[in-house]
Order: sequence, then C-alpha cells, then structure tokens
Amino acid sequence: MGGWLNRRLVLAAGLWPLLAAADSLDDTLGGLRRRWRPRLAWRPDARWRAEALAAAHRLILQPGDDGSGFAAEVLAEQDRGSHTARALTLRGALGDRVPALYLRPKGDGPHPAVVVMHDHGARFDIGKEKLVRPLAASPSADAWVQRYYGGAFVGDTLVDAGFAVLAIDALGWGERSRPGFARDDQQALMSHLMQLGHSWAGVIASDDLRSHRWLREQPGIDPKRVAVLGFSMGAFRAWQLAAVCDQVSACVAAHWMCTREGLLRAGEHTLQGQSAFSMAHPGLAAELDHPDVAALIAQRPLMLVGSPEDALFPWDAVQQAWTRLAQASGRHAGFRTDVTAGGHRFDTEQQRAASAWLKSQVG
Repeated sequence: MGGWLNRRLVLAAGLWPLLAAADSLDDTLGGLRRRWRPRLAWRPDARWRAEALAAAHRLILQPGDDGSGFAAEVLAEQDRGSHTARALTLRGALGDRVPALYLRPKGDGPHPAVVVMHDHGARFDIGKEKLVRPLAASPSADAWVQRYYGGAFVGDTLVDAGFAVLAIDALGWGERSRPGFARDDQQALMSHLMQLGHSWAGVIASDDLRSHRWLREQPGIDPKRVAVLGFSMGAFRAWQLAAVCDQVSACVAAHWMCTREGLLRAGEHTLQGQSAFSMAHPGLAAELDHPDVAALIAQRPLMLVGSPEDALFPWDAVQQAWTRLAQASGRHAGFRTDVTAGGHRFDTEQQRAASAWLKSQVG
C-alpha cells in the first residue's frame, strides 16, 4: 500500500509543473473563441426566426423605452430648391433630446424615405453632418465627406433621387458629444451607462428605431417605403435595425458585415482601442452571430457592400458572412452583394449604385 501511494505521489510530483502552469491570457481567450458557438445560429425554419427575433429584441434594444411621443421641434429650415432641409430635435429612448437633419423633397408625395446612419471613425464632433449637408458651413463635415464619401454627401445623392432623408446624432457624436471627447473617453461612457443599467450600443439601436418610426409617421412620407442605409458603423446600425424592425422596407449596409470569429482574431480592429464599445451588446454573442442577426431581414431587400482592400474586416470572414446571408435569403431577388475597390470608403460611385438599387426596390 505504501509503495503504491509513494509511486502515485512521485508521478503527481512529476506532473505538477505541467498541471500548475497557467494558461496565458491569449491562450484563454483563444480557447473561448474556438469553443464559441451561438445558440441561435441561423437555420431555415420559422421557429428559428421567432426565437431569434425575440432574442434580438431583448439583447439589442434598450429596455425601458415606452415608445412615447417624439416632441419634435423644428429649429431651422432652409430652402434648397428641389427640397427643404430642416434642423430639428426628437425625444430619444432615454428621454433626452436627439438632434437631427431632415431633407424632404418638395411636392405632396407620398415620398419614399431613407434613414441614413453615420459612421464611427473615432471622430465625435460631427455625426449626422457626415451624411447630410448641415444648414451652416462645416469645414469638419466637408473634410470628412471628402475623405470617406468621395466628396458627396449621401443625403444629397438620395434626395436628388426623390427620397426624403433623416439623420440623427448617435449618443456620443455631434451635438450629443462634448468638447474634447476623444477615443479614450468611450470606455468611461460605456461604463457609466452600464452601471446605470443601460448599454451604449442599446441606446444607439433604440434611438435608430425611434428615428425610423418618426420618419414613417411624417406627412407626405409613404410608411411602407422607408429604408435604412449606413456606412461603416452606420452599416452595422442599419442592418441591426432592419433585423429588429419589420417596418424597414430595405437596407443598404456598406463596409460592415463580418463573422464574429473574423473580428475576434488577434490584431483585428475590434480588439484594438475602444471603438467596439458602441457596437457591443452584452450577451448577444452567446445567442447570435452578426450574420444570424442580419438573417432576420430575409425576404426583404438587403444590399451589402464590401472591399477586399478593407483593412478593418478580414475578407474571408466577410465572404463567410455573405454566404450565410445568401442562404438565408434563398432566391429572393432583393439580396445583392457588391464588391468594390478602394477599401473602407463609400464614394460617389457606390452611393449612386445604392441609390439606384433602393429606387428599384422601394422607390
């Protein structure tokens, strides 16, 4: 008995250095990533959709928004020939004032419309002005549009095609930011909201939902033809809104669609800096991957734009996500993918293609 026990102790002592060695942080995270499987990965049956939609509503949208009125207030108006431009405020999901820019074609309508959603860009002093030309001169907006949008405001492209256009400031950008707000302040904002029972991504998603509802209710707007469009983080906002809101008639998402696995690889941009905080919904990854959420759009028109030269999204993971969404869409004629050159930008050629496609789907 004693000999057997001694041999076991000697064996255990020999193994102890191996058993006691701790996994590094990278090993631990890598193991988690390899084992990660979303519970509600897309599958082609109606029961999946009902369960996935319920999970998406619960985990993406801000709890506590009672859907009350908007208390809209027009601050200024400008005649731009073929259309009018208005600066206004709406009531957001937290009850705060949400600044917006609204372009409306002249004429009685009913007009088709698009909610356009601005990017992240770690540039916080402008938001809605990245997409819709502001009423007053803005060198910052002009420079941003030149850099990422080929020098053309997306709002101008769409209103010239006959669409009414609405853009709001997401929380943390534009008039909902503060002087000096910078990249490192995002963690403080996320932490503040979480400790008060909210999430930054949830507030943004819920304000987007309310902006779409406000636009659908406006005089001269056809509520059955109100689409969404976004670039970069705006694309993320666009497809997630289309997923949780069946009233979104069509969606254009340019340069933000990827599998979660692709974005969790070492060195990818969502693991660097703090930009991911505004797009991280607590608990969502356990239930749904990004293309699983977007699969809820199936049977409504969805246009995805991506570039192999985009350094922010690994191209193989983008294609994997597109393949899943093609499977979810089946043979629906409204599903389209465009591969573009030039990397992470939404230039005039892409804008014109998106506008023409929206016109063919809802215009």
